[in-house]
Amino acid sequence: MDAANKSVSEFVLLGLSKSWELQLFFFMVFSLFYVATIIGNSLIVITVIADSHLHSPMYFLLTNLSIIDMSLASFATPKMVTDYLTGHKTISFDGCITQIFFLHLFTGTEIILLMAMSFDRYIAICKPLRYASVISPWVCVALVVASWIVGVMHSLSQVIFALTLPFCGPNEVDSFFCDLPVVFQLACVDTYVLGLFMISTSGIIALSCFIILFNSYVIVLVIIKHHSSKGLSKALTTCTAHFIVVFMFFGPCILIYMWPLNSFLIDKILSVFYTIFTPILNPVIYTLRNQEVKTAMRKLKNRLLNPNKTTPLHYF
Repeated sequence: MDAANKSVSEFVLLGLSKSWELQLFFFMVFSLFYVATIIGNSLIVITVIADSHLHSPMYFLLTNLSIIDMSLASFATPKMVTDYLTGHKTISFDGCITQIFFLHLFTGTEIILLMAMSFDRYIAICKPLRYASVISPWVCVALVVASWIVGVMHSLSQVIFALTLPFCGPNEVDSFFCDLPVVFQLACVDTYVLGLFMISTSGIIALSCFIILFNSYVIVLVIIKHHSSKGLSKALTTCTAHFIVVFMFFGPCILIYMWPLNSFLIDKILSVFYTIFTPILNPVIYTLRNQEVKTAMRKLKNRLLNPNKTTPLHYF
C-alpha cells in the first residue's frame, strides 16, 4: 500500500444525520427494511428451488438477482444500524476499501445480470421458436458466471484506483458507507481529474447499459403491443416488472457517478435508495406482479403447514 495512505488509518462515517431522534428513526426503519429484504429475497430463492414449475431460465436468473440483492443490502446496512446504537461511526482504512470493493462487485454484477434478464425476455418474446436452443441451462450458467467475472473486474479497478490515492488529512466521509464519490474528495490531489475518471469508468458504463436495456425493452413492448394473446399479456406484465427494477437501480447510480460533485444531501438520498430500498422493492415487484411466483409460494406454504399431505411430484 502506498505510504501516503498510511497517514489516515481510519475514516469517520458521518451518516445521514447528527440528530439523535433521526438516528433512532433511521435505526428502526432501516432495520425493518433489512430484515424484510433478507426474508423476501430468501423466500424467492427457496420458492424457485422448491417448485419444479419455476425451474426455467427466467427464474434461475431471478434467483441470482435475489442473491445479489441480499448481498448488496448487507455490505453496509448492518454496520450502519449498529453504529446508530453504539455511536461508534468509524471504519478502518482497510474496511473502507472493502466496502468499496463489495459495493462495486454487487452493483457491477447486477448490471450485467439485468442485461442477461433483458436478453432472456427478448429471445422469449421476439424469437420464441429459438428460445429453447438459445437460452439453454448452460447459457444461463454462463451468463451468471460472466456477470460475476465482470463485477469482480470492475470492482478491482475501483479498488486499485482508491489504493493509489494519497490521504493525508481529512477523514470524515459524509455518508453512511464508503464509496468513491465521497472518499476521493478527501484525497490530497486535484479531484477534478479523479471525477473525470469516475465518470468514464462507472457513470458512462452505467448510462450505456441503461440505454441498451431501455431500447431492448422498448422493442419488446412494441412487439407485445401488436399482439393481444394471453401469453403476450403475461409477457407484458413480466417485462414491465423488469423495467421498473432496471429504472430504480440505474437511475440513482447514473446520477451519482455521472455527476460526482453533486450535493452530499442528494447523494445520500440516492445511496439509501439503491442500497436499502431497491433490494426490498425487487422481491415485492416480482411477487406481486407475477402470478406463477404467487401460486408457487402458496403451494410452498401449504406444503409446510401440511407436511403429511402428499402432493404429486413434477419432474423437468
